[in-house]
Order: sequence, then structure tokens, then C-alpha cells
Amino acid sequence: MKTLSILALALIFSGRVYPADTGAFSAANRLYSEGRFADAATAYASILRTGAASPALDFNYGNAEFKLGHLGRAIAAYRRAALQAPRDPDVRANLEFVRNQVPGPTRRESAWSGGLGLLSLNEWTVLVAAAFWLTLIGLAAGQIRPAWQARWRRPTLAMAALTVAAGAALGCQAANHFLKPVAVIVAPSAIARTGPFDGAQSAFTARDGMELQVLDRHDDWVQVADGAGHSGWLPAAPVEILPGA
Repeated sequence: MKTLSILALALIFSGRVYPADTGAFSAANRLYSEGRFADAATAYASILRTGAASPALDFNYGNAEFKLGHLGRAIAAYRRAALQAPRDPDVRANLEFVRNQVPGPTRRESAWSGGLGLLSLNEWTVLVAAAFWLTLIGLAAGQIRPAWQARWRRPTLAMAALTVAAGAALGCQAANHFLKPVAVIVAPSAIARTGPFDGAQSAFTARDGMELQVLDRHDDWVQVADGAGHSGWLPAAPVEILPGA
């Protein structure tokens, strides 16, 4: 598995990038292929700042940052890619590989959250909508043609059950996404303090690549908790805040 992940880190995805010029994306890929990782990372970041979005762009940017030893920036990029392509095996493999390089009690998603994350929010929404409309069609068919009621009963009940189950899953995934953001450390280290000001006592040290649960925000400070239950306040500069799983 480790060998597979290392090989995956060398891949260059050529998926479509929106709405950036694909020429810029190809140029950044060439820089990466030539081993000019710092230039490639700068080029990918420049495209991202235009508002472009694609799993290929974030994946390649993550690869370049990893080559530079920037674990946090790589993890943040892979997480963004995973939000767009949650079942992509290369994205998942690289994210897990880089996570394993991060020391300290980083936050990890539960198996339940990871399972829900196999579908994106858009995919969950489409599934719920499709099941709901199929349920309505089944009910309408039984009303229009009473003779069809027995035939459509079981499929309609199955679609109704799927609507309820998928709707509950969508609600949980939306809550994780919008209400449980994650702070990724994108600096070599950052001191978490007991209060949202520079003079506060040190609570713990967060290392590059650690993923922390966001508890609160105050001005330019973020209250976070690590995987061991330690909490503290970090300045916003060394963290990148991303949606939850």
C-alpha cells in the first residue's frame, strides 16, 4: 500500500479545469514533470486563485506541495480534491499516505463520516431527489390505474424507504460539511494558546499537516481541538479552514 501511494504521488491528472485556461494547467504540469516543483506549485496556486475548480488541479497541486515537504498544504489540496471526487482511488491513497507522515494527535474522521463521504453532497442530493420522485410516480401510478397498485406497491415502498434513509444521510453529511469545519496546519508549527491573543499561555504545539476540529472563531483567531482532546486558539495565518468530510 505504501508503494502504491508513493507511485500515485507521481501521477499527473489531465482532467478538465474550470474556468481557468487549460493552457496554464498544461504549463504547470510540464513544470512538475521537469522536477521544478516550486514553480509548479506556484503555477497551480495561481490557477486556483482565479476560482478554477477541479479534482485534477487540486490533486496535482497537492503532489507539488508534497514534493516540497509542505505536508499541510498537500493535505489541504487533497481534501479539496476528495470533496469533488470522493471515490477517486489516487486522491484517497495520496491523502492517506501524506497523513501518515504527520506527527502528533491529528483529528481523523470516524468510519461513519468516511462512509458518508463516499458520495459528494451533490450526489446525495441527486439520490434523494430521484428516490423522492420515483416514490411519487409509484403513488400516482396506483391512483391512475388501480389495477397497478399491487404491482407498484413494493417498489414504491422501497423508494420511500430509500428517500428517508438517503435524506437522513444527506442531513448528516451536510451537517459535517457546513457545521464541522476542519483547520489544516500549513506552517512548520503553530502555537495554540489558551485565549485568542498573543499574550495567552501556550496550550499545545500544532505541527505541519495536523487536521484539527474548529470549535469557534474570534476576529483573526480560530479555536481548535486535536485528536487527543487538547484545545486552544490559533492565529488564522498558519491554518487553512476547509469544510468537514
